[in-house]
Amino acid sequence: MCRIAAYTGPAIPLQNIIIRPAHSLLTQSQHATEAKLAVNGDGFGISWYGDDDMPGLYRDVLPAWADDNLINLCRMVRSHHFIAHIRASTVGETSRANCHPFVYGRWSLCHNGQIPHFVNIRRRLSEALPDDLFAAQRGTTDSEMVFLTLLSHWLEADPLAAINATLRDIGPATEAGPIKLTCVLSDGGTLYGFRYASSGMAPTLYASGVLDNGGRALASEPLCGNPSRWMALPHNALCALAADGMTTAPLDVKALQTA
Repeated sequence: MCRIAAYTGPAIPLQNIIIRPAHSLLTQSQHATEAKLAVNGDGFGISWYGDDDMPGLYRDVLPAWADDNLINLCRMVRSHHFIAHIRASTVGETSRANCHPFVYGRWSLCHNGQIPHFVNIRRRLSEALPDDLFAAQRGTTDSEMVFLTLLSHWLEADPLAAINATLRDIGPATEAGPIKLTCVLSDGGTLYGFRYASSGMAPTLYASGVLDNGGRALASEPLCGNPSRWMALPHNALCALAADGMTTAPLDVKALQTA
């Protein structure tokens, strides 16, 4: 499974979240402790926001620990709002187009988990996209399709409604296995995170308290290595994180729990 870290608050060097903490995202690329695999080496990416509405994007297929450019980028770039992801692939080959985050307009998204029956619904989901989003497809992952489907359901107007509609489009789990979606997404102003599993546990996602500089973070594993200082996000709920706090709203998943 993949690992995610995201931040919102006063502008900081990216390295303060991605590189420097005791259990940073870079550390988790080789030493994850709450995932099936300790090593996540199938690429990485960062989307970050600045003065422009559209985020910057850097992605590569190298393992995060093998790219010196990542360390230098994180040292020099400052941002008030960013999402980072390291990949352990389940669907789709290792390519830059399949690395997260995915970006469209001012929105960016990364995903941890899988849709085991994706091969059976991929064509239907793709054909349902409006022309502009259909043309925006670059990769072959279930993750990118989730992102584009969210956008097709007016994500910008109502993130909760868009997530509920996307889960309905994905449908219930099949004999291929349970659906597991842990996503972090943003419009550059608010960080959104949700965990959904058709059965069992969704991949982990934690929210920090207020950090030393007044910001807040989301991460697959607590960046300080101490879970007591972080709050696990609840299953089947959308959490919206801003510098002044976090709100939650339940997902409408009752009809999706069984095949």
